[in-house]
Amino acid sequence: MQSALTIGFYILLAAIVVVLLVGIANLARRDEKQASRSNQLMRLRVILQAAAIAFLVLLGVVAGAIKFGG
Repeated sequence: MQSALTIGFYILLAAIVVVLLVGIANLARRDEKQASRSNQLMRLRVILQAAAIAFLVLLGVVAGAIKFGG
């Protein structure tokens, strides 16, 4: 379980980097849909970052580094 979460976390990190690079490349484009595309990419990046944080928390719980309760 721990290794699957670790792999999932690294996949999410790679996806975040890809979306970030696509967003930076999108800034160089000058067309009528550039602003809308930038907003969509920003939303996708925020969602991926939230998922990565959730994976980190799950990984901490599974590894025993994070404990809930007494």
